[in-house]
Amino acid sequence: MNVKTDHIAKGRSDEADRLTEATGVLAQLNRDCGGSIGSTIAIPGLLSLVEKARSYGLKLARQFEAIDGENRITAWAEITPVDGGKGGCEIAIASWQAEQLPPENEIDAERRRIEVNRHLAECTARLDANQSILSVETEAPDLEEFRSRSLAAVGQSWTTLVDMPTKDYQQPLHWRLLDGAECTIPGSKRQWTAHLEPLGKGEPGSAGFVLYLAASTPLSEHSGDLQADTPSLGKDLTPVLRQPINRIIANAETIRTKLAGPLAEEYSQYAADIASAGQHLLALVDDLSDLEIVESDDFVTAPDRIDLADVARRACGILGVRAQERGITLVPPVEGESQLAIAEFRRVLQILLNLVGNAIRYSPEDSQVWLRLDQIGSRALITVADQGHGLEEDQQARVFEKFERLGRSGDGGSGLGLYISRRIARAMDGDLTVESAPGLGARFTLSVPAAEDLRSERRDGPGSTVPDADS
Repeated sequence: MNVKTDHIAKGRSDEADRLTEATGVLAQLNRDCGGSIGSTIAIPGLLSLVEKARSYGLKLARQFEAIDGENRITAWAEITPVDGGKGGCEIAIASWQAEQLPPENEIDAERRRIEVNRHLAECTARLDANQSILSVETEAPDLEEFRSRSLAAVGQSWTTLVDMPTKDYQQPLHWRLLDGAECTIPGSKRQWTAHLEPLGKGEPGSAGFVLYLAASTPLSEHSGDLQADTPSLGKDLTPVLRQPINRIIANAETIRTKLAGPLAEEYSQYAADIASAGQHLLALVDDLSDLEIVESDDFVTAPDRIDLADVARRACGILGVRAQERGITLVPPVEGESQLAIAEFRRVLQILLNLVGNAIRYSPEDSQVWLRLDQIGSRALITVADQGHGLEEDQQARVFEKFERLGRSGDGGSGLGLYISRRIARAMDGDLTVESAPGLGARFTLSVPAAEDLRSERRDGPGSTVPDADS
């Protein structure tokens, strides 16, 4: 006895899995997923079934799922290869159920948006609660002038350094009015978009902001080809490589979080893998760039009189969100505590970001990471201590070697961070050492020359003042 099945929609694909015909709900869902007649089937779950049926030349009758933007669709498809798959496939939809999706969590949506902005940014700045500049980081050659002006204007509003339509209004504007604003930056021919990430619990921005500046066009469209001579990874290739990798990561994050449209869960996971691989590649490019710089014969630092406590607190502020995601508490030096030293602020921050980042990565959840100050003779010390698994004696001897990862795999590290950090420390007439024991965590200590007047200032007793590190 033959049982006749009522089909609610039909379609046809060719030998390249392009949808050549479609009716009813099948045609509508394919459009909702961004497809059209004549292009590859845009419904991921259905495309997978069609590919299998065509490849093996076998008829398939399976259920698939899809999202049309507002509903989760569950449908039954019968796929019949034509001429053993050489002529494509006939597609028949036998059942169709639509379930409304729950509203998206606003917190998750905002976190995803910030993640995309972070990876597209070619310049990142830390601002205080009044949107005044605290620090700026960029490797874009056309932003070198902006970086220099920003570092000279610490404590001033970032909006005074760019040109935007809002400049005629009373400053500072509320951060929400500036988030997404377009601007031009002196020294750069490109158009830029500003994004602001508010920090602080309770009132957004109470602990300051992170400013991300993203360009509308790649640098290569404005700066021409690379130099004719052999390019340098650090000076020439890194900015060019960072841009496409950042865009790959941002696009993968957009796909993963389904901001660009509905997508099957397995494809979302594929996008997450692409984003993770991109982040690993970007970290490797940065490390190789730093490696070239610190190993060059002319590598020198720019020592200045700095406060290690201030650098430590800034490092904890930058990595605070990452630590919270793993349930790890960062314990920086308390406000008012000071340790003056002679070193380059940016390089000390780079070392501490590496040390604290490693501590977060390898410490157990719900643990703590401390940053402690000390002074021994003429050396100013800062120690990063964690509650991780610790290091064996032979591991402590190898941990600063180039490309050494102590047998770890799949953690995204290059094995260069500690090697580079020690090279930088020694270039500042300092050192980077480790003390550890299995099960008792690790303590990495950066030592640099103490400021000459540190002890005499402190011996002046109550009422004396310790000069500001920036004076």
